Amino acid sequence: MAITEADVRHLAKLASLGLSDAEMQRMASELEAIVGYVQQLQSVDTTGIEPIANVAGLANVTRPDVSGVMLSQRQVLGNAPQCNEVAILVPKVVER
Repeated sequence: MAITEADVRHLAKLASLGLSDAEMQRMASELEAIVGYVQQLQSVDTTGIEPIANVAGLANVTRPDVSGVMLSQRQVLGNAPQCNEVAILVPKVVER
């Protein structure tokens, strides 16, 4: 599958990335190589192979979920740098 610069421009727009023309060309060739590798992996016969999520054999260490003492809404809002009567106010982080 050929990845064109138009494809990269579209992806860059969706991801809100500002890429130069040189970066667009480089990304097009790198993405094409990645897609080619994925296509190569899809051709491998995996019949009878069990899917695994962790090849290192690590186990997640968890603790029981025990509820404890909760702060009141007034206490939480009292610790906030900015708030109104019912919520903590935070600065806008995404601008479109």
